[in-house]
Amino acid sequence: MGAEQRVDAFIAAMNDNDVTGACAMLAEAVVYYNIPFQPVEGRAAAEAVLTGMGPMKSIDWEVLNSVAAGDTVCNERIDRFEFADGRTAAVRVMGIFRVADDEIVEWRDYFDPAEFAPG
Repeated sequence: MGAEQRVDAFIAAMNDNDVTGACAMLAEAVVYYNIPFQPVEGRAAAEAVLTGMGPMKSIDWEVLNSVAAGDTVCNERIDRFEFADGRTAAVRVMGIFRVADDEIVEWRDYFDPAEFAPG
């Protein structure tokens, strides 16, 4: 599977609200930068960040634009979340993924945290 297909599969798993399945596509030693916050290292730490957002009723990461070059995939997204308690958030994101050996080894998401404040 190519880098773009791996990232597409990762986003599809997130959109299925399958955080565990999505994280299985991350390398054990992945470095996840949720900018502007400090990076976390390791699959378990990345999964903890994602599940730490709280229980989700639905997740919809809409890819607006995507560009792939070699092992790197860049995508512009709107990440929408519906929390189990009915609150929602929509966040504009620029994501950059690097893939090696069919695993995501580096993932950087740039966004404004104020947009994540559930409404």
